[in-house]
Amino acid sequence: MSTLNQLTAGELARAIRRKEASARQATEACLNRIRQIDGQVKAFLSYDEADALAQADAADRAVAAGEAAHRPLLGVPIAIKDVLAVRNQPLGCASKILEGYISPFDATVITRLREAGAIVFGRLNMDEFAMGSSTENSAYFTTRNPWDLERIPGGSSGGSAAAVAADECSASIGSDTGGSIRQPAALCGCVGLKPTYGRVSRYGLVAFASSLDQIGSFTKDVSDSALLLKAISGVDPKDSTSVPESVPDYAKALEGSIKGMRIGLPKEYMIDGMHPEVSAAVKAAVDQLQKLGADIVEISLPHTDYAAACYYIIAPAEASANLARFDGVRYGKRVDGADPIEMYSRTRGAGFGPEVKRRIILGTYVLSSGYYDAFYLRAQKVRTLIRQDFLNAFEKVDAIVTPTTPTAAFKAGEKSNDPLQMYLSDIFTISCNLAGICGISVPCGFLKEPKLPLGLQILGKPFGEAALLKLAHAYEQSSPWRGQKPPL
Repeated sequence: MSTLNQLTAGELARAIRRKEASARQATEACLNRIRQIDGQVKAFLSYDEADALAQADAADRAVAAGEAAHRPLLGVPIAIKDVLAVRNQPLGCASKILEGYISPFDATVITRLREAGAIVFGRLNMDEFAMGSSTENSAYFTTRNPWDLERIPGGSSGGSAAAVAADECSASIGSDTGGSIRQPAALCGCVGLKPTYGRVSRYGLVAFASSLDQIGSFTKDVSDSALLLKAISGVDPKDSTSVPESVPDYAKALEGSIKGMRIGLPKEYMIDGMHPEVSAAVKAAVDQLQKLGADIVEISLPHTDYAAACYYIIAPAEASANLARFDGVRYGKRVDGADPIEMYSRTRGAGFGPEVKRRIILGTYVLSSGYYDAFYLRAQKVRTLIRQDFLNAFEKVDAIVTPTTPTAAFKAGEKSNDPLQMYLSDIFTISCNLAGICGISVPCGFLKEPKLPLGLQILGKPFGEAALLKLAHAYEQSSPWRGQKPPL
């Protein structure tokens, strides 16, 4: 039973349902793996072993009571990015300003995972308040890439990606504001799904940029992505931005041929500066999709060049407003001062890290009097053009294929002193959030030397996750990259 932690969530759920394994054995396998290798990977900020095993025992009682048939994740250990509220667990956003804060409630996603039978455990490391592309902005430590411990796992959900890649959990939950699920999934060699804005409730997610944030999953294969998406999707009266769209059976959507599906290849994404092996891997993946029967169509997304500038105005602007609530008055860290203004200043100065401060300053600036129209309002207009580019393209194609990242994982510290270069790590992923569409990253090969994972990004229509997953699954099943493990 020592390999239960290596199974996909679907495989493990079936084994538990058939009573070939128990939820306690599965949870112990994950905990043993964490004890064995997390001192090197550093994916977890914390985990409550006793609580995890208590949940596992409850899951085993539910199996014995015959509840497994209608609880698709019963007994499956799923770890959580430190940005989602889990009742009686720490909620720190990897920031000193929330050190010691314990959530009094469950996020809607957590409630739905529990209803599906999942064992919800552990707090996964991240860039502070989800601001970063490498997990180097955590207030505590840098998570390491399981494929090469000298390299970063991506960000901001670096801990979520690394934990899945290193088999420390069966799947994990993260958040994606500009690529924070897809980018680390690509760099760690797992599958990362960012649903359409409004598909999954954001109630209980600590807000970074409210018009961009979306909750999604990290899994070991595409069928697990379908399984988790079905479990966490659906309208929620607690989130006014969740959309009352019907939730398909995503597992059934994986079946059948992709023959005749039209896939767009945007010329704007094949840029100078992209690593040649990334370009070659994406081209090979496109060729493979064509062999499977898909029709490849060259398309144009003409406003792509403006996406990065647009994102780095809108996201910091929304962050500066959302993070105003962390002031030392109601909860979290507090540093006393002679008066309230000094107390606010000292609290936020000591509680926030450099990247968070940088983005708050930038966001406050673009929202200030005299600059709002020149920056924020103009960026919102450009955002509309970017979204329209995608909607126009989706009139001709069923999905769009691009690289997920321009390079493989870089070494820790390599870009720390150059914020602009760090921001460009998300150059291929941010348009998806600006447009509010869905996207997935699946492994599509490896850098030859050193051996590092590369990712293929597939973008879908708004609420078009079924077609997106179908394409990703067809490619995954026909590729030699599936199931490869890091040499940890």
